[in-house]
Amino acid sequence: MGDTLVKVLKEIEDLRDGMVKTLVELIKIPAISPDYGGEGEYDKAQKLLEIIRDWPFDRVEVYEAPDGRAKNGVRPSILAYYYGEKGKESERLWILTHLDVVPPGDLSKWKSDPFNPLVKDGKVYGRGAEDNGQSLVASLYAVKALMNLGIRPKRTVILTFVSDEETGSHYGVEWLIKNHPELFRKDDLVLVPDGGNEEGTFIEVAEKSILWFRLRVKGKQVHASMPEKGLNAHRIALDLTYHLDRLLHEKYSRRDELFEPPESTFEPTMAKNPADSPNIAPGEHEVVFDCRILPDYSLDEILNEVRTFSEEVRGAYLKEIDGKILPEIDVDVLQRLDAPKPTDPDSEIVRLLKEAIKKLRGREAKVGGIGGGTFAAFFRKLGMPAVVWATLDETAHQPNEYAKIENMVEDAKVMAALALL
Repeated sequence: MGDTLVKVLKEIEDLRDGMVKTLVELIKIPAISPDYGGEGEYDKAQKLLEIIRDWPFDRVEVYEAPDGRAKNGVRPSILAYYYGEKGKESERLWILTHLDVVPPGDLSKWKSDPFNPLVKDGKVYGRGAEDNGQSLVASLYAVKALMNLGIRPKRTVILTFVSDEETGSHYGVEWLIKNHPELFRKDDLVLVPDGGNEEGTFIEVAEKSILWFRLRVKGKQVHASMPEKGLNAHRIALDLTYHLDRLLHEKYSRRDELFEPPESTFEPTMAKNPADSPNIAPGEHEVVFDCRILPDYSLDEILNEVRTFSEEVRGAYLKEIDGKILPEIDVDVLQRLDAPKPTDPDSEIVRLLKEAIKKLRGREAKVGGIGGGTFAAFFRKLGMPAVVWATLDETAHQPNEYAKIENMVEDAKVMAALALL
């Protein structure tokens, strides 16, 4: 391990208390999307700008996506540049974290105030502590250590703190890419520290496509003792759901061991109808599917399959009631994300991250894919190699969410090594 890296690692250790203090300050500011009834990220972004105001970044830029629902009508993203040894000509490493958090949920399940952080037993408790405060602060102090020592890294580091990750990135990464494409270069390296495992040995290079769709069946409500006078939408929906579930699993059964689980998943997750009594045969019924699909399958093809099969089931139940042909079956797409091509497992960012983990932790990292979605997908669509990695206890979105201080410090060391190697 080179002398420079050793000095940086020691400096990060010395900054441990500052990291905890910064994380606590940021957790205190709720940054909840207007989609969840919050004001957005403006106050938290201002606090972050205040924290780094006197840090010797070479350039700090603020981009504001318009959103009339949010405080001051904007959703801010901050880019802070620390140039590499060749100045503006250096290779570039993006480290992207997000400012927004999800709501705390049921407060009775929290042992402490989610927005009044508790530091206890080597952990910082609070909403947003792990998702994404831990990595946000780790990235800040990885660069702070370089600054304190007057070291210019091999690569320019662009710390990026974005809005709206939790509700789709429409006012964050997606907005930046769409409105400021000049910011990004094909040969840039991208780290999104917003997923991983407890050992910090999993590097995500691929994501499945995401498809949420709703089946809406309309029949005719009737008293359950006289079913022949109506058309029970619940029965039709049960039939459709059961056989569609089997069809999708059987037809799209290919496996790819890069992913965990290695196959596409098709899960019926929600169902509802207006019947509020056992003796009502409902005239409407809805079922929602959450599908995580291997990227080599076409979502258009799968949607066509769903619609075609729905028509077949409809045909089996056709009935004229009061001059109207029933049932009606609609397929509504609730969310769709077509997965881009995975990051090459042999790409430079993967190689560097593996090297840093091996050098600092003595462990071999595993490369793989996930069923969830991160904003790394937006960069993969641009052809930019992006990886998702962090050391996490995976308490995100849960009551009593926490960040382990040791994870924050150790991840800062890996981030610094990425800039230096």
